[in-house]
Amino acid sequence: MRTLTPLRVAVLSAGVAAVAAGAFWAGRRSAAPETAPPALELAGVSFSVSEFAALEGWKDRDPSAAIAAFARSCAVRAALDADAPANPFEALGREGATLGGAVTDWREACAAAAAFDAHAGAAAARAFFEAHFQPVALAARMAPGGDRAAPAVVEKKGRFTAYFEPYYRASAAQTPEFSAPVLARPPDLVTVDLGAFRADLAGERIAGAVVDGALAPYPDHAAINAGALDGRTEVIAFMRPADLLFLQIQGSGRLDLGDRVLSVGYDGHNGAKYVAIGKTLIEDGALTRDNVSMQTIRAWLDAAPEADARRVRESNPSYIFFRLMEDLPDPALGPLGAGGAQLAPMVSLAVDPRFTPLGAPVWVDLEGDEPFRRLMIAQDRGGAIKGPVRGDLYAGSGEEAGEFAGAFNRMGTMTVLLPRAVAGRLASGAP
Repeated sequence: MRTLTPLRVAVLSAGVAAVAAGAFWAGRRSAAPETAPPALELAGVSFSVSEFAALEGWKDRDPSAAIAAFARSCAVRAALDADAPANPFEALGREGATLGGAVTDWREACAAAAAFDAHAGAAAARAFFEAHFQPVALAARMAPGGDRAAPAVVEKKGRFTAYFEPYYRASAAQTPEFSAPVLARPPDLVTVDLGAFRADLAGERIAGAVVDGALAPYPDHAAINAGALDGRTEVIAFMRPADLLFLQIQGSGRLDLGDRVLSVGYDGHNGAKYVAIGKTLIEDGALTRDNVSMQTIRAWLDAAPEADARRVRESNPSYIFFRLMEDLPDPALGPLGAGGAQLAPMVSLAVDPRFTPLGAPVWVDLEGDEPFRRLMIAQDRGGAIKGPVRGDLYAGSGEEAGEFAGAFNRMGTMTVLLPRAVAGRLASGAP
């Protein structure tokens, strides 16, 4: 039987604290392009600079909560150098082209967000975004059939799902019921940004361990379950195997040990490609594309013999490591997202940061019996969130949020709001 080993707890920087709200800022609108520029086509993504009038439903929404979330992202960005890229994951494939611009491009909007009166109302909140930002619609550019010589197909719609912060029972000691260890990031795990070596690989990352002077692949999910990392990293807690699987899918959660509750958050992965276990169950004939969901996957795993359930769990070779999350600035909010700010329910959005800068406002317009239109803030990322039109909504914590997240699956469009100076440079083709 294994028991917990002491875990080194990362101390959160005071710079992550939320920005305090002040008086409403009523400054002048920045210069904007006088005419609608053409769409830009760069490295698998098409950009089309637009106007707020083109955002259906914009005048009916109150984006006040998005300003508060944006201010929290600004607090994180404030620690960066002014000339640093606002989006460190740039991968547009053209030297000098950046979607997010530099940190300095965002500072005027960030200062205004810090001074915004949270009680100013919907009209004032919309005016804030209209004064500082320009909508830029995103679309995916794909080569039909993989033929790069053929004209690209532009797809404006993408898939949007939701995720949540779950609560799970766990144990400080390994038992037959709580047998799966929640592992901290191993000290020998190395993550490499390939863009540091080749510009055309910007945004691509690999992970592994240095063995005999060379970077070698890290053990996969099955090998780790078989004990490949025993003694090489610390154990935070022990969970039911199916619960750990869903904790890894969500990326964060709260573990009830009986005498205390631990908050844990994502701290890296083993570098293996993510494979959705829902896809495995569809290929096995256990589920169909029409009925696959978080709930049906969980029901299948709970009913299956352990050997079958383990095979399906391990069909995803990717493995997620965690860290303890202590002293979060606002206990009413969720865990820290990949952008360094705490997540807000139904406001924070996980995106592919190769295309959407973390911290940027994003207008989503989703299909359904009741259209889903709102302004969100890109504050997280996820292993399954790939492509310029792909989003994952943070639904909150607990069972009700989990029910919502498990059933949420819509198609729609997304429009990122960029500082007007950045949008103007994109429109003109300037870096």
